[in-house]
Amino acid sequence: MNSPLPPTLSQVCAAALRLPCSPSLLPRLAQALQSDESSATEIEQLISLDSSLAAATLRLANSATFSRGTIDTVEAAVFRLGAKEIYRLAALVLVSRWETPSIAALGWEPGDFCRKALCTAIAAEVLATTTERLDPQLAYTAGLVCDLGKLALSHSCGEFYGTIRAERERLHCTWEQAEHAVLGYHHAEVTSGLLRAWNFPAIFTAMAEFMTRPSEAPSDTMPLLSHLHAAKYLATAMGPGANDDSLLTNVHGAFLREWGFTAELLDAAMPTLLERAAERLGENLTHGLIKVG
Repeated sequence: MNSPLPPTLSQVCAAALRLPCSPSLLPRLAQALQSDESSATEIEQLISLDSSLAAATLRLANSATFSRGTIDTVEAAVFRLGAKEIYRLAALVLVSRWETPSIAALGWEPGDFCRKALCTAIAAEVLATTTERLDPQLAYTAGLVCDLGKLALSHSCGEFYGTIRAERERLHCTWEQAEHAVLGYHHAEVTSGLLRAWNFPAIFTAMAEFMTRPSEAPSDTMPLLSHLHAAKYLATAMGPGANDDSLLTNVHGAFLREWGFTAELLDAAMPTLLERAAERLGENLTHGLIKVG
């Protein structure tokens, strides 16, 4: 009996675009929150496109942390919370939907992908704040979505992970190289296709396209890629959600050093990352599903 052929890259992307977890609201919300011309009403209209986000926004605005009297409209919640809190909440509501099945070949348990995505986003934000060479919100968003191709592959190609693992061990190569050997493409290519379909800004699609070869990236993409690679390293070193797909990859040390990400800088950033990750993920930092909204 012939072994089944893996789906094509376009088939994987098409299947992922049908999943109810599109992050396409994020760049629209980021742009609105950063614009001086956006009104609270316009931001409210964007938030209200997602009922779970609207409900979570109201709950947070009325929580003990922010409450100064009960409010009952999203527009009022926008005024109370401010742009930074709203964006972080939107990201958390989105990532909480990125459910993945348990995949033994990767060591994934439900919730692991969400955890790793959030830890990478927080690490990128911390590093951007430290270096002052990149907008922290841009870095946060990139960290959140940079590995969406892995999520798409987990839904469409789970049955091939055993073969990918065997190929990696046979060739002694990175996980991305093993994916390409078995599937004909790797997860970064899927990420690029999805971000393009969701109308993310060009810097995000370029970020994904050059993720595995950052030294070849266009010059305007390199600051983002350098922060992102450093953030992925920190999030993996931190532990939560980091499994074979994260551990068996290139660190691109020369590229990181070229952009000033020394071992000392990364070590200094780790305590802040741990603190913020614990604050935002709480009891779900190391295990369990992330439930919001």
